[in-house]
Amino acid sequence: MNNIVSRVRAKIENGQRISDDDALQLFESDDLFGIGQLAADINRQKNGDKVLFNVNRHINYTNVCVNQCRFCAFCKEGIDPEGYTYNLSEILERAAEATAAGATELHMVGGLHPELPFEFYLRMMATIRANNPNLKIKAFTAVEIDYFSQISKRPVEEVISELKRLGLDSTPGGGAEILDAEVRNQICPEKISGERWLEVTEKIHDGGLKSNATMLFGHVEGYADRVDHMAKLRALQDKTGGFQSFIPLAFQPDNTRIPNAKGPGGIDCLKTLAISRIYLDNFQHIKAYWIMLGLKIAQVALAFGVNDLDGTVVEEKIGHDAGADSPQELAKDEILRQIRNAGKIPVERDTLYQQVRVYDDVEDDA
Repeated sequence: MNNIVSRVRAKIENGQRISDDDALQLFESDDLFGIGQLAADINRQKNGDKVLFNVNRHINYTNVCVNQCRFCAFCKEGIDPEGYTYNLSEILERAAEATAAGATELHMVGGLHPELPFEFYLRMMATIRANNPNLKIKAFTAVEIDYFSQISKRPVEEVISELKRLGLDSTPGGGAEILDAEVRNQICPEKISGERWLEVTEKIHDGGLKSNATMLFGHVEGYADRVDHMAKLRALQDKTGGFQSFIPLAFQPDNTRIPNAKGPGGIDCLKTLAISRIYLDNFQHIKAYWIMLGLKIAQVALAFGVNDLDGTVVEEKIGHDAGADSPQELAKDEILRQIRNAGKIPVERDTLYQQVRVYDDVEDDA
């Protein structure tokens, strides 16, 4: 084990918080297994051998977006023949399918549509809730909520309050990308600033909703940008305690407009997940999003400090439009198998990380 890993381990064992420089040195270290072992030890202390997952359904309700972010292969302009927008009946049909399949969560994000009024999203919330009372709704990034504030000419706080009143249970944490302004100017100049993302997320937490936090890595950013991103998240979590999990998203380069960006390799993915577990001491959960990591890397990540494997998903467009070669859907039996084969105990959770069921052995699967 090299010197930086030993120093960081000693700090943590002495109850000290690791510094940004410590995290940067871990990124620059080639001791992947030492970093992974430290992350695994920290995770075991926090979460034991349990790995969480949920039965969920994604609905990307429109790909029409006023922003045309360079890293995004999903967004389309309104005149694009590949643009689509689900109507309420189509959304309700997918929600009903989720309920029938035993899902506990609906995960909903979409583009910033230039013509849909805020009332559409309010009706969407109210209608889904009325027809699926047991389905938790995790929807709308901070970017979308800021946009709703603009188009409705209402304060962000009022937007959050209305959405919550009509059925919103939590938010997914997307749109963070990399929070640094210089990187954002290269990959998503039209999107709200990193500072604004943090401001809106703080208002989400203050409004009584939990969220996740994401980081899109493997494009034009450097290690220092990743550390800066996590530092800002850690500081906000100190303030609000509103983040449930941290989700590093591996950049998918196909059909995007970032020259020469190839996306991160497997070693970079594992190192990033492990360092996030080591650095983000005030986050309970680190998630391996198998859609963008691929199933094999996501499973290996369970030995690198990760304790959440996301869910069944069913219909995901954003990562797949950018070239993700993972399946569109993962059956619950397959999630259980992936977790067990990693030597862990599968635990089904709901959106708010309440335990639904522990799968102690194969006989429990029925």
